[in-house]
Amino acid sequence: MTMDLSQDDMTPIPHSPLRVRQLFFLLTHGIMLFTLTGLGCETAYYGTMEKLGYHKRDLLVRDVTKARDAQQEAKEQFKSALDRFTKTLEIQGGELQEKYEALNSEYERSEAKANDVRKRIASVEDVSEALFREWNAELKEYSSPALRKKSQEQLTKTRTHYAQLIKVMKRAEVKMGPVLAKFKDQVLFLKHNLNAQAIASLKNELVSVEGNINSLIKDLNTSIQEADSFIAAMPKDNG
Repeated sequence: MTMDLSQDDMTPIPHSPLRVRQLFFLLTHGIMLFTLTGLGCETAYYGTMEKLGYHKRDLLVRDVTKARDAQQEAKEQFKSALDRFTKTLEIQGGELQEKYEALNSEYERSEAKANDVRKRIASVEDVSEALFREWNAELKEYSSPALRKKSQEQLTKTRTHYAQLIKVMKRAEVKMGPVLAKFKDQVLFLKHNLNAQAIASLKNELVSVEGNINSLIKDLNTSIQEADSFIAAMPKDNG
């Protein structure tokens, strides 16, 4: 059975002011409930980790370490990709299909490493936000003004150091996108033009690709060094 809908049937039904207020109320409280649920899950996670002996400070150091290691692996992978790209263009003869597959594999590995870096940096941002929020709230619990002041100074120092760390991490992260896009262009061009002329054309792009990757590697090195400095400066105790 088919239903014939006229233009009049498709006219939106106007809502009364009361209905609009009800919808707004439901929407607002739905968003609040979703937010509180998320915070509740976060609180439960950190509470469980603390019971296991892992405080937010420890989790932040752990995540910064993982982000640093991911950036180190990404750096090595991008260097490998550049080396493969250079050799592919320099080697005379050989199967063009094999050259494409080798380059494509390097691109896919580079993309995977870049995604891992992004994930690790996001984790660092999450745990740092929780740590600084808790630290700031707990300042009110001090009965000693001198100890509160000392803890406040340490919080300020740690926040400043963290801000520098996340700045250089994000700068390196942002650069990975354009480098991957440039690399993908070369791989796709070779795939669609499996001939000697394609290799000759890509040689003209080598300088640009090399410059982009070297710039990225420089930023990754800076970020890795900053991560090492941050980890070394973090307060260490058994509490």
